[in-house]
Amino acid sequence: MAIALAELGSISERRTYQLISGSRELPNYLVANPGINSGMMIPQYTAASIVSQNKQLCSPASIDSIVSSNGQEDHVSMGANAATKAYRVVNNLYSILAIELITTTQALHFRRPLKTSARLEKFVNTFRHVVPFIETDRELHPDMVNAEKFLKNCTLEF
Repeated sequence: MAIALAELGSISERRTYQLISGSRELPNYLVANPGINSGMMIPQYTAASIVSQNKQLCSPASIDSIVSSNGQEDHVSMGANAATKAYRVVNNLYSILAIELITTTQALHFRRPLKTSARLEKFVNTFRHVVPFIETDRELHPDMVNAEKFLKNCTLEF
């Protein structure tokens, strides 16, 4: 499970990178008025770092066994360790997806007056109440935290 989730995070980060790279007729770093915070560059770096951490967490816990119970158990599955690593990967994936959500909603704004589907437009409008369009370059950590909370609590009944 952890490997599959890590792969989802890796794909998400690559989509984020493609949107901020300036190669899709979008402004570099997806900010209208660039400044000292470099628009969406730092969030993309953050996502890349978290993706790397997820890859490290995907090393099988079962490869590290140790004798326990005063020698009565010569092999321990380390299932609890695998579960806690998977839990970390899940939470990391929320962070990565939150960054992608901020990035994609920024990109959609720069494509206006074009629109996406009615359902996605409603989702984006709901999200914009939590994280507004980033007009002027600013620190984005609070937006990243709010986007992650949004993802953890949203329902897709739009």
